Amino acid sequence: MKTVLHTASTRGHANHGWLKANHSFSFANYYDPERVHFGALRVLNDDTIAPGMGFGSHPHDNMEIITIPLEGDLEHKDSMGCHGVIKAGDVQVISAGTGIYHSEYNHNADQPINLLQIWIFPNQKDVTPRYEQMSIRDLHQSNQFYQILSPKAADAGVWIHQDSWFHLGEFDQDTTQTYTIKKEGNGVYAFVIKGTATIEQLSLNQRDAAGIWDTDSFTIHSKKGSQVLLIEVPMQF
Repeated sequence: MKTVLHTASTRGHANHGWLKANHSFSFANYYDPERVHFGALRVLNDDTIAPGMGFGSHPHDNMEIITIPLEGDLEHKDSMGCHGVIKAGDVQVISAGTGIYHSEYNHNADQPINLLQIWIFPNQKDVTPRYEQMSIRDLHQSNQFYQILSPKAADAGVWIHQDSWFHLGEFDQDTTQTYTIKKEGNGVYAFVIKGTATIEQLSLNQRDAAGIWDTDSFTIHSKKGSQVLLIEVPMQF
């Protein structure tokens, strides 16, 4: 088993006034040659956007883009004709493929929004762009990790063009679980949204993360009041 620890304080930071961004991997003006990506996971941004502010229309291509609002509501509009609001408790996927334009704004004029935006390298290039959004509230299972994303449209949650699985866990009691890697050669990037957790011998606090690979499974101890996101991706792609 191989592991790497990324504490919250070692992330890249940017304060644009209307946007406070934290980058787990090299992004925009933040560059660390040791933290360009974790396997197929290219971006994990933890963004807080001021009321009424946001990103104007901008392009993407050949990337799987996953957005998970943690607090507040995000308004989305794109060149595919999709226009709507993504709320906390929702997950959104854009397969950018051959290319799309989209804009993202804080839908509320009186409160900030905090969200995770995650980019995954796809296993197919130049696919037809697609959009998917769903509430994950109906998938929720207390005190265990439940799937919110996979490679298959027929499975629970949203899907993307990659052999990747996301599991979210929300714990109101101390819990110990074993996570089994879904596909040989994959690794997991575990991100503590809130609370504390221990993965094998790594102690994680809020917004800390750990990468785990070269193993078939690992044990995670989640403390009461914790919320943890597990991102499984191919290490070679």
